[in-house]
Amino acid sequence: MALLSAVFAALTTFFAKVGLKGVDSDLATLIRTVVIVFVLGAFIALTGKGSNPFALSGQTWLFLVLSALATGASWVAYFRAFKLGTAAQVAPVNIAYHVGALEA
Repeated sequence: MALLSAVFAALTTFFAKVGLKGVDSDLATLIRTVVIVFVLGAFIALTGKGSNPFALSGQTWLFLVLSALATGASWVAYFRAFKLGTAAQVAPVNIAYHVGALEA
């Protein structure tokens, strides 16, 4: 799974840079997010992994919401960075951050 994650991260970098031509980075982030919602919704429905989200604890909700807000901020910054710079400038910073976070 880690190898697949790395492959998809590389594809994300390539597709994001190409896909940002002629579109605002925030709109691109919104489009990406909507696609992810539909794909994950279909995946959960097809695999039967759905459960009642209201049965989760308050702490679980809190940390999932905080994680979602951090992810959203990360995506907005990532796409804006791609709009301003090259993939060669942006991707190494993103990768270095993720490696540092894993070591923490």
